[in-house]
Amino acid sequence: MTQWQHRKAVGDLHEQRVAAALHARGWTVHPCGQGTYPHAVREALRRTRSALRQFPDLIAARGSELITIDAKDRMPSTHSDRYAISTATLNAGLLLTAAHAPTPLYYVFGDLKVLTPAEVLHYTDHALRHSSGAYHLVSTHRAHSFDNVFGPAVARAA
Repeated sequence: MTQWQHRKAVGDLHEQRVAAALHARGWTVHPCGQGTYPHAVREALRRTRSALRQFPDLIAARGSELITIDAKDRMPSTHSDRYAISTATLNAGLLLTAAHAPTPLYYVFGDLKVLTPAEVLHYTDHALRHSSGAYHLVSTHRAHSFDNVFGPAVARAA
């Protein structure tokens, strides 16, 4: 298994976990973004710097509420007290948020904590950045709980 295939497998499992957690809170969830495209489109996107590469993984609705989710899980070797969000991902997230307002974009991390692109930018604008400049590093303590953002799980009648 290549490094990309391993990262994709971890990411796919996290997306499924996030979708299930949203569903348990009454959201209707559907996949979107790069993972839903045919192989040829994914390959073309891989070779470009287009913000479409960073399109959200999920779209969800509950009543008249509409949200988008970018599921961000860490690889097992990267556990720290910070989330690392690539500058390309953040820039694309800010563009998407502006272009599709008022539909919010949420980053949901492996611990099911949540931040928005604007929060990531705010919390890192004056903070330590990765030495390459390629990542924004945000303290995990800044993130919101999943239940506070998306509501508590609802009991379903059997």
